[in-house]
Amino acid sequence: MRRTVLSAVALACTAVLASTVPAFADGATPSPSPTSAQSPSARPSTAPPAASPAPTKVAQPSQVAAVPKGAPDTGVAPVASHSGADGGLIGGGAAAALALGGGAFFLVRRRRATGA
Repeated sequence: MRRTVLSAVALACTAVLASTVPAFADGATPSPSPTSAQSPSARPSTAPPAASPAPTKVAQPSQVAAVPKGAPDTGVAPVASHSGADGGLIGGGAAAALALGGGAFFLVRRRRATGA
């Protein structure tokens, strides 16, 4: 009995670990920030800084009543336009884990029935 329970727990832990997948990033570049395609110029620019124009839009109120001092007002996170092919990978892993669990259950029941 003890060995069967330990085997079932080990199988369940293996199924959980096998069904985890790494996070997939949107971009294919390994760098955390976009890389610049231009090389820096040999001499610095001498153009005077342009004055920033006055804001023409009325600022929309924040979602929170008060933003803590020093914290950025980030607003709402953008909604992803699509989900990748991760669903098939996760579903396939879950199906494989269920198939292995069912097979182990069937094998244990069969061994008990034959008296092995």
